[in-house]
Amino acid sequence: MIRAFAVIAMSAALGLLATSSATASDHRHDRGFVMPCSLDGINPVFHSDIFGNSAAARSYGFVRSPDGARQLHKDCQRY
Repeated sequence: MIRAFAVIAMSAALGLLATSSATASDHRHDRGFVMPCSLDGINPVFHSDIFGNSAAARSYGFVRSPDGARQLHKDCQRY
């Protein structure tokens, strides 16, 4: 009886550790999201599907400046 309780307690403890570890890793890898007409807090490296594709970037209101950096199109309307 005591042995069975010990096995159940150990399984529960390991399950909690695994869950909290997975949750912590999700927060570390959160890349955020891109809002149209806003570069606030955006790191283009994490959003290569948008910033690596000129058509996708344009659909969000971003254009490439002469020096190669992304900037907002002058006519971009927020929301």
